[in-house]
Amino acid sequence: MANDAAPPEVAFTVVAVDDPTARDLQDRQITEMARRYGGRGPAPLHGDEFEPPTGCFVMATIDGVGVACGGFRLLSPDVAEIKRMYVDPAVRRHGIGALMLKFLEERAKAAGYGEAWLETGIEQPDAISLYVAAGYRARPAYGEFKDDPRSRSFFRSLDG
Repeated sequence: MANDAAPPEVAFTVVAVDDPTARDLQDRQITEMARRYGGRGPAPLHGDEFEPPTGCFVMATIDGVGVACGGFRLLSPDVAEIKRMYVDPAVRRHGIGALMLKFLEERAKAAGYGEAWLETGIEQPDAISLYVAAGYRARPAYGEFKDDPRSRSFFRSLDG
C-alpha cells in the first residue's frame, strides 16, 4: 500500500485468542519480536485470560483479511493490561494501530477499568510513538520484562 493512499476500511471483531486467523497474527508478532530482540520471542497468550468480562481479544480485518490484533486482560481490579498489539507490516502507517488501541481502550473502560497499562521495548520505537501520541505516560517497569533494560512500560487513565 502506498502511504499516500486513502486509509483502508477496517473492521474490528472480538474473537477468541485461539481463533486461527488471530493466532496466525500473534505468531507473526512473536516472530517479529524474536527478530528484533533475539531469542524465541514472547510466549503465546493464554486464551482464558482474554475472555469477557475481564478480558477481550480483537482482530482487525480489511476486506475480510486479518491485518491486526490486540487484547487486554485483568492486571488488577482497576487496571487492564493491553497485550499483543500487532499490525501487519503491509498496512502499517495507516492509523490501524491507533484505531485498535482506541477500540481496546473503549472496551476496557466499558468493562469497568479505570487505567490501561502496557509494556513494549526500545526496539519498537514505532510502538512507543503510538502510545505516547495516544496519551500514555511512562511508568516503572512491571511484569514479565520488568528486569529487562530494554523494556518500557506505560499507562493511561481511561476516564478522559
